[in-house]
Amino acid sequence: MSWPEHAKQDKPVGVPRYEQPVSSTRFDLAVIRWLDVSLAGLGLLFLLPLMIVLIIVTWLGDPGPVFFGHVRIGKGGRAFHCLKFRTMVTDAEERLLRLLQSDPDARAEWERDRKLTNDPRITGIGRFMRKTSLDELPQLWNVVRGEMSLIGPRPIVQAEVPRYGRYIADYMSTRPGISGLWQISGRNNVSYRRRVALDVAFARSRSLKLYLRILVLTLPAVILQRGSY
Repeated sequence: MSWPEHAKQDKPVGVPRYEQPVSSTRFDLAVIRWLDVSLAGLGLLFLLPLMIVLIIVTWLGDPGPVFFGHVRIGKGGRAFHCLKFRTMVTDAEERLLRLLQSDPDARAEWERDRKLTNDPRITGIGRFMRKTSLDELPQLWNVVRGEMSLIGPRPIVQAEVPRYGRYIADYMSTRPGISGLWQISGRNNVSYRRRVALDVAFARSRSLKLYLRILVLTLPAVILQRGSY
């Protein structure tokens, strides 16, 4: 089954038991890591002026820390701080708790997707950064450090591990990515079960060819803002 066929599934049913694909050779893995470090390093260098502007605007819009490091699960189950520009108000957790207690529809959406379509915690500049994926630029440093890849599964939190069930081994077999099948397949518009299916599809089909293909398709997905909010 090709990766586009995997991606069309709503859940990872019928996906064969995980085995390291033949196409994922040591050469592929070495080139992918070289590309990760090289492209992420160049990105940090050339995007530094833009990042400085975002730091200033973020602080002016809502004074407080400009970076947000959330604990995510990486390759082999190792936890790491996934970096982002802060896009929410500083008391975001308290606001979320109050919203979920007072709004049954929002609570149901949060329990289903772990996201809110109309999230009152997001700042003005934060909404813009999310729509354009600029909030994820600090993750280039995670890539350089070897905690993430440019391309891979979505980085998940510990609370999401049970939702992967027996497929969590597939997720943990590779580094999570800034972009991936989820990013180019609709992002927030896809169901959670399909997100899992996309992560499993990538883990079981990963190769240099797939890495490059997703890398090329990421830019149009970001520009068109498919599924971003």
